[in-house]
Amino acid sequence: MNFFKTPEILKYMYADLLWDQADKHSNSSSLYISFDDGPVPEITDFVLETLEKYQAKATFFCVGENVQKYPHVYHSVIKHNHHVGNHTYNHLNGWKTDNPTYFENIALCEATMKQQSGVALPQRKLFRPPYGKIKKSQIKHIRQNYLVVMWDILSGDFDPNFGAEKCLKKSIAHTKSGTIIIFHDSYKAEKNLKYVLPRYLDHFAQAGYRFLAI
Repeated sequence: MNFFKTPEILKYMYADLLWDQADKHSNSSSLYISFDDGPVPEITDFVLETLEKYQAKATFFCVGENVQKYPHVYHSVIKHNHHVGNHTYNHLNGWKTDNPTYFENIALCEATMKQQSGVALPQRKLFRPPYGKIKKSQIKHIRQNYLVVMWDILSGDFDPNFGAEKCLKKSIAHTKSGTIIIFHDSYKAEKNLKYVLPRYLDHFAQAGYRFLAI
């Protein structure tokens, strides 16, 4: 799913997944910033500092292995009152993983997040499949306990073939109120992320948007 804007046909085919948060009854414009693949030192810290500058709340879909390795960074995400979601323990591709293994990996991530949180996790549990690749049979099972969150815009920050300026321009161009956009608090995305995130937030802050957690 290496494109910026999620096609409407895909949203229609998988209507039981959350793609955006459009609120037709609100007069204010809101965006939903999300981060995948962390938490990791330095990069997640940069994200938290940047979000704080814009009084922005976000949702972090955490890889359980990283939560286990870097609990202090995970604690910082929670301390800043951002939301957290499950991104499997080992960043598994659902298309290439048998269901029992996939579900066990999600459960391990959940247990690790609970163990390291120090506080009770919210009742509304969130899950995002790594790479956006998930089988219908997996969706059916996971939705019993989680809200499966996808995205409206994939920023492309993780792809070295996308220049930072292209990521920024495309992300801004496709954003509308209610958009769920993905960035990555990972070392792979560092160069693009550090350029794009503050400029993206600044652009929409000046336009009067609020940045909310899912």
